[in-house]
Order: sequence, then structure tokens, then C-alpha cells
Amino acid sequence: MSPVPSTHCQQTFSGSDTDVHCLPEDTVRWYQLPFFKRLTSVVLLLISWQLAVAVFTPALLPAPSEVFIRLAEEWQGTMPLHLSQTLIRVAIAFSAAMILGTALGLAMGHNRKVDAWTDSLLTLMLNVPALVTIILCFIWFGLNETAAIIAVILNKAPNVAVTLREGARAIDPKLMDVARVYRLGRLRTFRKVYLPQITPYLIAAARGGLALVWKIVLVVELIGCSDGVGFQLSSYFQLFDITAILAYTLAFVTVVYGIEALVLRPLENRLSGWRKS
Repeated sequence: MSPVPSTHCQQTFSGSDTDVHCLPEDTVRWYQLPFFKRLTSVVLLLISWQLAVAVFTPALLPAPSEVFIRLAEEWQGTMPLHLSQTLIRVAIAFSAAMILGTALGLAMGHNRKVDAWTDSLLTLMLNVPALVTIILCFIWFGLNETAAIIAVILNKAPNVAVTLREGARAIDPKLMDVARVYRLGRLRTFRKVYLPQITPYLIAAARGGLALVWKIVLVVELIGCSDGVGFQLSSYFQLFDITAILAYTLAFVTVVYGIEALVLRPLENRLSGWRKS
């Protein structure tokens, strides 16, 4: 006998008649969709912004329409170039920090001697302010791309290492023993046993790391670069051009959200699904 799906019933009154409409409980209404909720939050933000314009002077807080117009104007100019430069720096620094941090974290998690020798250094790097690291890199290496990338890597790699060290320590030794008993081989053991256990830590390090790298890259560009979003924000700050600052901020946040929604979330879902299987 097949199970009967549970339903949710509503009563509607029309004159002297009463109508009962029943829908399955798992039916998702349009206003319950995640997209609608995100869209509603954006609309509420814009409404709040427009209401705040009435409180502040236009010089301090321009209207949303003015910012969108300025965004269109900047997009016709040099904004794509500066955005692309920032994206390139983020991609290089993020990739290098993930590789170095993952290698160090796994080594520390699996080898007590490595952990003993590097734990104090890692703690020191985690507590050095990002601004200090950026300034020192520009002094040591000059105002160039190498210094900018190294500064971001030094600020991010320790965070990745800490996360992956905990992931390595959380590996279940019994599962590894079972793999050895069944002689799965190193490659198959890595893919089927080791990697699924370490994947959540990789995802956590990647998502948190990307958010941090964005911010550090902007500071690096603001201090010592001649292009990029951070450089443009610094230039418009000196001109007290709040409309342009908000236009660049809007463009930057849109790009970051796009990468999050189109790249990181699908990748996370795919890896999580593979892990569950």
C-alpha cells in the first residue's frame, strides 16, 4: 500500500459556501523561493537607502539612481580595466595561498615534528596585522606586483594552514586502516577515503579565504598600486567623490557575489554531494 502524502488545507469563504483547498505540504510557493527572498532583501535595501537620502545631504549620500547612472558612466570608461586587474591579483594570490596553506596545514596535521617546529611561527603570522605585512612587503620588494601578491599570500596562507591542520587531525584512522586491509591502493584511498573527509575543511578555507583575500587586495591596491579597484577608491577618496566610490563598490560587490553564486556554491554542492555518495 503506497503512503498517502500529507497535505495542508486552507478554508475560503464565499457567501454561504465554504471551500477547502488542500495542497501537499512539500509544495513550495513562489514567495518561499530563495530567489524571491534574496530579491526582496535587495529591494528593501534600496528602499532604505532612498529613505536615508532624505536625512543626509546628497554630498554625503547620493541617491541610488545617481549611483547607478555613475556606474554606467564608469563602465564605459576604465572600470572594466581596474576590475580585471583586481580579479587577476585575487586569483593569483588566492590560488598560491590555498596551495601553500594546504600543504603546510596537512603536513602539520599529520606530522607532530613539523607541527612543533612551525606552530609558533604560524601563531605569530596570524597575529601580525595585515597592514604591517603589506607595508613591509612594499619596503622590501618595492611598489610592484610581486610585493602586492606576496603581501596577500602572507596574510592568507596561515589561515588556510590552521583550517587544514584541523582537517588532517580529524581524519578517521579506522577508515584508513580499512582501506589498507582491502588494499585499495594509494590513489583510490586518497580519492574514496581521504579526500571526502578533508573536503569540508577545504571548502571552509576557500570560502573564508576568498572573502579575506578580496579585502586585503583592495588595501594593497590602495597603498601601493597604480591600478585596480583599491587604487580607484583611493583616488576618488582624495576628490571626495562619494558617488564614484559607491559606484565602484557596487560593481565590486556584484562581481564578488557573482563568483560566489556561480562558482563557489555549485562547486561546494558538487563536492558535498560527492562526499555523501
